[in-house]
Amino acid sequence: MFKDMVKQNRSYRSFDGSYEISKETLTDLIDCARFTPSSVNMQPFQYFISYKPKTNDVIFPLTAWARLLPGFDGPAPGHRPTAYIVICTDKTIGPNVERFRTDVGIVAQTIMLAAVEKGLGGCMIGNYNKEDLAAALHLPENLYPSLILAIGKPDETITLTELEKGGDTKYYRVDGKHYVPKRKLEDIVLENE
Repeated sequence: MFKDMVKQNRSYRSFDGSYEISKETLTDLIDCARFTPSSVNMQPFQYFISYKPKTNDVIFPLTAWARLLPGFDGPAPGHRPTAYIVICTDKTIGPNVERFRTDVGIVAQTIMLAAVEKGLGGCMIGNYNKEDLAAALHLPENLYPSLILAIGKPDETITLTELEKGGDTKYYRVDGKHYVPKRKLEDIVLENE
């Protein structure tokens, strides 16, 4: 069952724009993340949440989506995420934000798996200007926006495919369907005989 959730946790780029996500849902996702391990147990994160169209409309144009899909400028109107969580590193707790990159990944994956459990999906977005986002959201100077999580009710199908050894890992679309090649298990497991 857990493996099924991992397979469902894809980088969605099309959502049901009419599906509203509540503050309570977002705070529950964050509540799951706050129990994750943290380097030296410093727990340097705060989370900016957005679930109202006005704030979502501030965040969306600052993001870049699907670098491998030429001409794709992100979800079309009516298919954009209806919520965001911005994982912010508090520099008064963790002044070296790079030190906590692994921790960012841990909390982001935890949030996304918790979203899948609720029938939601999302996309982790790292392609944005940190300074522009911080200014647009009026974040205090001590908060560094480490990662954006776009969250919504997916309205697209993503198919995982088995990748032949040495094949191209580039995701692609055919007739509006999204395909994501994954390396085979036997090609990634190492052992010493």
